[in-house]
Amino acid sequence: MASGYVKPPCHNARMPNRWKPNVTAAAVIERDGHFLLIEEDTADGLRLNTPAGHLDPGESPLEACVREVLEETGYDFVPEALVGVYMNRFVRTRTGDDITYMRFAFCGKAGAHHDWRSLDDGIVRAVWMTPEEVKATAARHRSPFVVSNIEDYLRGQRFPLAMVYTDQSVYKSPL
Repeated sequence: MASGYVKPPCHNARMPNRWKPNVTAAAVIERDGHFLLIEEDTADGLRLNTPAGHLDPGESPLEACVREVLEETGYDFVPEALVGVYMNRFVRTRTGDDITYMRFAFCGKAGAHHDWRSLDDGIVRAVWMTPEEVKATAARHRSPFVVSNIEDYLRGQRFPLAMVYTDQSVYKSPL
């Protein structure tokens, strides 16, 4: 490659033969200088994250984001822009699994709050935090992208929603 990039070797035997990144969608939601996060009970203890989750079959990244915000916080999500696409890789300490995540981070507004709605399993609560509080709790973040998504948002990084195109084939049954 002309850029001088050299692909690092993979040293983990638990990486699958066919590499498939986990694709997730996350929401950056600001209201009055506070950001909406969720506190989640995980195998590693209580963790903080922006509302986020994996895409379901037949779903676009934007649709996944809207659904995850509702399921994890009880808020409707009104998307306005794409903040960015983020990728990371880590080895799960308990299993040795080599995992890559690709996250589509969208920003928008919190709509109606459905406080009668039960939150997803494992979600302890939704909480509004200042950027300083988010940074101060970085050791408890479930994703390394929590701070970078919010910082990119605060810097004004925005892309049109149309940058993420979903072909109609996604919505069709394979049979």
